[in-house]
Amino acid sequence: MPGMSPGEFRNRGRGERIRHSVRACVLGQVLVAATDRGVCVVEFADRADPLVASLRSRFAEAKFVGSDATFEAWLGAVLAGIALPRAAFELPLDIRGTAFQQTVWQVLCAIPPGSTMSYREVAERIGRPGAARAVARACSGNSLALLVPCHRVVRGDSGLGGYRWGIERKQQLLERERG
Repeated sequence: MPGMSPGEFRNRGRGERIRHSVRACVLGQVLVAATDRGVCVVEFADRADPLVASLRSRFAEAKFVGSDATFEAWLGAVLAGIALPRAAFELPLDIRGTAFQQTVWQVLCAIPPGSTMSYREVAERIGRPGAARAVARACSGNSLALLVPCHRVVRGDSGLGGYRWGIERKQQLLERERG
């Protein structure tokens, strides 16, 4: 899971080119953004404006450029995955997070569609059995909805817990994956 160094993360996109698009989908509005290295953001909201404002703030030093064929293919794959959420994604990712977050996100990517794992189980899987709350924070810091499937992590009692893009979307995603 390639990503960027902490220094690159802190520079707010300086020297990078970012392509993005917001589209309507069954979960509301979805923003997909990518650098030349891969998809760096997939986020949901009810309206497009807050998604774009957040992206432009987070990457304030980046150059926003128009779409190209590669980005359109990546966007199409994300939209197809929202429409039929049963397959794993095979897209290049430009992961932005700490080493701990990236370790958690690797485990999440191994959870099969339609399955769930508790925060505690994820913590145990990474060799940190007491770090369930830190796992939850790593999930909330994920900017790659669906591609890093934090919606597949639930509370120990099988309750949904939280979800950065709304608990209703989490429920919908899990139901759609289970078909």
